[in-house]
Amino acid sequence: MSTKRTIVTVVAFALAVLTVMPVFAAGRGEAAAARRPYIAVVSKGEQHDFWQQVRLGANAAAEEVGVDVTFEGPPTESDVMIQVEMLNSAIARGPVAVALAALDTNAVMDQLTSLGAQNIPVIGFDSGVPDAPAGVIKANASTDNFAAAGLAAERMFEALESEIRAATAQRPIRIVVLNQDARGESLLSRGRGFRDTMVQLVIDRTPKTAADVRVTGNPAFIDSHNPTGGNAVIIEMVVPASASAEDTTAASQAVLNRVGDQNIRGIFMSNEGTVRGLLAATDDGASLPRNYPGLIAIGFDAGRAQKDAVRNQFFLGSITQDPFSIGYQAVRLAYAAFRGETVEDVDTGAKFYTYQNMDDADISGLLYD
Repeated sequence: MSTKRTIVTVVAFALAVLTVMPVFAAGRGEAAAARRPYIAVVSKGEQHDFWQQVRLGANAAAEEVGVDVTFEGPPTESDVMIQVEMLNSAIARGPVAVALAALDTNAVMDQLTSLGAQNIPVIGFDSGVPDAPAGVIKANASTDNFAAAGLAAERMFEALESEIRAATAQRPIRIVVLNQDARGESLLSRGRGFRDTMVQLVIDRTPKTAADVRVTGNPAFIDSHNPTGGNAVIIEMVVPASASAEDTTAASQAVLNRVGDQNIRGIFMSNEGTVRGLLAATDDGASLPRNYPGLIAIGFDAGRAQKDAVRNQFFLGSITQDPFSIGYQAVRLAYAAFRGETVEDVDTGAKFYTYQNMDDADISGLLYD
């Protein structure tokens, strides 16, 4: 009798286990499904309005594809080691993909190598990750910075063409390119894009030749193909002592102090930081027409102060990227790469805006505050 009861008890227990197991299995499946993939987004900065728009785009894409993201960047674009620590922390959280705008690729080479070994895809955005280990960067979401700055050179050339034609070695015309630093790929590309396009425009559209043109200034922005012997049209590449607001303002003021003596007729600022430096040195641009009449100023990016300078015609205009699209596309590409899909670089575009077109539907949405 006891043996029969034992058998019945064992059978009943087995049936109970079999009945409950699918419930536990279903619970585990639901918990796994509830865990969303995590994508780490590490930018070159976080303070500028530009990066805040990149963040908004990244968050919008994350919500759309159903992933979690973190977005972080150092206080300034000079804080390389802070960015390295941010990347380390992000990797420690176990991302399925990383979107990165590297301040200095060499500083994160070990992390990139480790990510590649773990088959964790990396997407470059904005300036991307130049010279990264082969195969680690799956695609880039960025503006064609060389072409975008070339557009600024075209507009400045149009405004200064008559003066460029009239320039001589005895009465040269000087154009200054303000670059926040000489390390980030985006700024290097912008400085070189403006420089090379302006040189080519002078040669192609005026009687002058390369022998009349000189590229001078910071050596990081002077390449072997640049003319360096001319004295009629001088293109000067300027880099502040650091990316801080104090140093960009000081560099801007130093350029303005030479406007009269050196016949500086144009200033191109290659990012929001250098724009802020010039605006700080000119009462938000108000002193430009008063103290430097006819000086052509062109900026890059947007922000409230820069938009006001354009609207008030203190600047001829500015180049705008689409920072929301940069963040959006970076996360979209990261998610696709995580899923094993083939991804390709995405050019997120740029436009030249002036007081006349900045309220147009195709531009106004790109002009963040």
